[in-house]
Amino acid sequence: MAAKLRKGDKVVVLTGKDKGKQGEITAVMPKDNKAVVEGVNMAIRHTRQSQTTQGGRIAKAMPIDLSNLALVDANGKATRVGFRMEGEAKVRFAKTTGEAI
Repeated sequence: MAAKLRKGDKVVVLTGKDKGKQGEITAVMPKDNKAVVEGVNMAIRHTRQSQTTQGGRIAKAMPIDLSNLALVDANGKATRVGFRMEGEAKVRFAKTTGEAI
């Protein structure tokens, strides 16, 4: 089945501590039903200094459930995603505006 949200899509967070934040999807894990969005659901990892890397507190974006994300349409608002056939090709479209993504 085709994915409604893909890598590179601009999304907005619907619920949780980061509600309202926007970002771009950097990775999608369809098996776990999760995605990693840059700047959202950040966790701090404390690392020890080594010969090659600087130690300290490093922020890392953690996976967030796909149900808590919505695609941002051309107007900058959250929208649901639908599928339709345009000729021979199956395309995604924004439910609010009706235009293809």
